[in-house]
Amino acid sequence: MKRRFIDTDANLRVDSMASEQQSSIIWLMLQLLIHNARIIDGTGSPWFRGAVLVENNTISIKRGAFDPTEYESERVIDAEDKVVCPGFVDLHSHAGLTILADPHHDPKVRQGVTTELVGIDGISHAPFKTRDELERYIWMDAGLNWYPPDPDWLTTQELLNKYDGTVAVNIAYILGNSPVRIWATGWDDRPATQPEIANMKAVIRESMEEGAWGISTGLDYPPGAFASTEELIAISEQVAAMGGFYHTHARASLKEQGTYAPWEEAVEIGRKSGIPIHLTHYRQPKQGEGSHHDYLGLVEDARAEGIDVTFDCYTYPYSGTSVTIQLPFWAKDGGPERTMAALADPDDRAKMKRELNSRSDIQSIWRERWLHNFRQPQNEKYDGKSILNISEMREQDPADALFDLLLEERLGISEVGTGTNTHTLPAFVSHPFGMIASDAILFGEYPNPRTYGCFPVVLAEFVRAEKHLKLPEAIRKMTSFPAQRLGLTDRGVLCDGFRADIVIFDPDTVRTDATKDDPKHYPVGIDYVIVNGEVVIENGTNTGATPGRALRRGH
Repeated sequence: MKRRFIDTDANLRVDSMASEQQSSIIWLMLQLLIHNARIIDGTGSPWFRGAVLVENNTISIKRGAFDPTEYESERVIDAEDKVVCPGFVDLHSHAGLTILADPHHDPKVRQGVTTELVGIDGISHAPFKTRDELERYIWMDAGLNWYPPDPDWLTTQELLNKYDGTVAVNIAYILGNSPVRIWATGWDDRPATQPEIANMKAVIRESMEEGAWGISTGLDYPPGAFASTEELIAISEQVAAMGGFYHTHARASLKEQGTYAPWEEAVEIGRKSGIPIHLTHYRQPKQGEGSHHDYLGLVEDARAEGIDVTFDCYTYPYSGTSVTIQLPFWAKDGGPERTMAALADPDDRAKMKRELNSRSDIQSIWRERWLHNFRQPQNEKYDGKSILNISEMREQDPADALFDLLLEERLGISEVGTGTNTHTLPAFVSHPFGMIASDAILFGEYPNPRTYGCFPVVLAEFVRAEKHLKLPEAIRKMTSFPAQRLGLTDRGVLCDGFRADIVIFDPDTVRTDATKDDPKHYPVGIDYVIVNGEVVIENGTNTGATPGRALRRGH
């Protein structure tokens, strides 16, 4: 019988029939052995037959014919000729706080997600000077994340420590520009001074030294949305100097200057600061709003110029966010208390209603956006219903119904609606500079169906049914490419020496049944999900293991 050894002097694993250097070689039992596998390694290369050996959360690959009885292992999995690939890396997750309340994280880990980037859209939950500021910010973010009853951290390091060994998947953290701006300038809509920008840079340095991977912006979400282009260039220079990247929900208000102006601003930030740019949930928003060729051409042209630009897209035609995005910026100028006051004040309500009703798209918003994440028992009956339906149930004007519900729910309502041209979505999903990300909000009975189906729908529909891209390329877009964008050097590929984040699925049967009207369905055909060498999903069932950890930049 073959025995497995580790050379403790060189820290290199080898296989040997016997040890001739007993002083430096000791026997180890494998942690996990996966055999009879069609390995798709995440690089975009075709599959090959082989086995995956795991010891101490480190992979080694055996190609070709393999006899599992020649190795001793704590756990042996026969992959039954199914696909074995790296775990999926989601570069747009709103689970930073939610996963602390629900550490098993079933909607995502059952899809094969083993690493998530949190802190996106400019909305991260550290650092803050005081618990009061932290709690105010969590309140402002209540439509996107869980509201913990007693948050007990302030620094990035303290928050990251909460994920180690307590959650099902790995968590990477990006610093949102909203807490950076709150730290230096407060909640108000005003330009930052040069001393304040210097303070922002100091906060960024400290957070990145503690493990953050870069800076994110959500330029439709105050107070981060109050940052000027010049401010964003200045802080991006600091991030770039430390090897980080810029992850952006672009500034929609710039569309008044041109269809592509929001994303042109992002490219300009990259051009002037030298920072790599990542455009999140990038797609043609609706038919007739520009050309998908021009959206993709913007990325292609920037890269041809020498600007490092990538993007992610989700795989359903529905958008999703906090419903407070419908309120004007002036009603958020000063923080959540100001928003609540505006919702309660008759004059402010009348002004907001006039501004909403003057929008050309307001009737479609009332009809097509459905609400979820109601916490008050008397409002649960509205979950999954459109704003227009709810207004009819309450016998109110739609705007008044929305304002009253936001008051009752203390701003914590989420919305889902149509927001993507379905005809051009495949062009974004299949583009070589794009990757897959969920942008999932894990709330309510009627969340966006991509919360449960974003990744398997790629395998089932975009690959198997519609053949928009080949399976190895689809897996690259969900594994090595996002890992590369993030900066992970030992995840996203199945190769010797990498960490053991692994998915086993049946390419012929994998699918999702999550739909708009029935969104809460776990996928079919994803049999095993392994995080840091531990089985979290076994035969489609959660084992209860929580081997996830914070993945810290520079560690």
